Amino acid sequence: MTIEMSSTETIIGREEIDDFEAILSVVGTEESDGRHVVHSDYDTIFTWDYEKGARPKLNKLYEKAKKAQWNGETDLPWDTDVDQERLVVENAEANGGFGAGFDLSGTPVEKWSEKEWIRFGVESQNWTLSQFLHGEQGALVCTAKIVESVPWIDAKYYAATQVMDEARHVEVFGKYLDDKLSGHYPINAHLRMLLDDIIADSRWDMTYLGMQIMVEGLALAAFGFMAQMTGDPLLKQLLRYVMADEARHVAFGVLSLQEYYQGLNASELRERQEFAFEAAVRMRDRFLQQEVWDRMGIDPKAIVPVVQQAPERGQFQALLFSKIVPNCRKLGLLDAADGWLRTKFTELGVIEFETWEDTSEEYDTFASVPQAQAAS
Repeated sequence: MTIEMSSTETIIGREEIDDFEAILSVVGTEESDGRHVVHSDYDTIFTWDYEKGARPKLNKLYEKAKKAQWNGETDLPWDTDVDQERLVVENAEANGGFGAGFDLSGTPVEKWSEKEWIRFGVESQNWTLSQFLHGEQGALVCTAKIVESVPWIDAKYYAATQVMDEARHVEVFGKYLDDKLSGHYPINAHLRMLLDDIIADSRWDMTYLGMQIMVEGLALAAFGFMAQMTGDPLLKQLLRYVMADEARHVAFGVLSLQEYYQGLNASELRERQEFAFEAAVRMRDRFLQQEVWDRMGIDPKAIVPVVQQAPERGQFQALLFSKIVPNCRKLGLLDAADGWLRTKFTELGVIEFETWEDTSEEYDTFASVPQAQAAS
């Protein structure tokens, strides 16, 4: 079976998904005018049913979102000094030293000096935060589309609060990159293609599935990992605030799609299973920092396969599914259509996460963290 994911990328089974040469051959470019245009053709839906609270769980989420607004300009300690090189060294020391856990024999980085490793660490952080920034703009655009296309007034109300959330996230990640780090990277080519696919699909529930469940779910796990690892108190607090918002966003997707998917047939559910699986694999396997290796003067094809084989890398990639798998279970996607998605997640070695708490039930836990910080 061949799944058409975009005009520039076709995925054919796991063999090609694991083909690093094919993955790394896709290189991102930037438009000369700084804009990227994606054509989308979808219905904008008005509803004349203004009854607030017809969907009580969505209404509860909306009320929480109104109370949880924060100001990225004044609620974060922007006067915090950020020494990128010191943070890179401290992180390396906490994890056994530079290059620990990798067999770098015979690779172009085998004889790297500490100076080169520090530069790589700095560039890696610049790259990662740049992708967070681009992803948040994708979420901003997708949520604005949801306001237009979702048919329920309670969902429109909540989605409008998320548009504000996403604007704030773009603001704070952009400010952190500009004021505290040392360089921007363009959007990763695979991330851009995934966002293009989500935005271009005409069906409102596919925007939900692609952004609210898949992209936001993976981001929630990635932000949590970075918040634990970073030694920068400003970034740690920034991520905690963003995670509180993101948990509500994923819960919004779960609550909305859970109702809608009950009315779909097996064929329609299978299509959504396939979309979810391919989106998950693309996010997990394709953000290989090839742009960083290029900037360091290293051929990505010579080093990425080595880095990917490290056990720690595999554990991190699996952990990214810790939010996606239980949310897919809550939506009924794991076992619909003869359990196709359960089989695929089992093959990936991530089905163990299905019993973890789904985000529709845990967002209060995330919300309590920034509230405690603000009160301290």
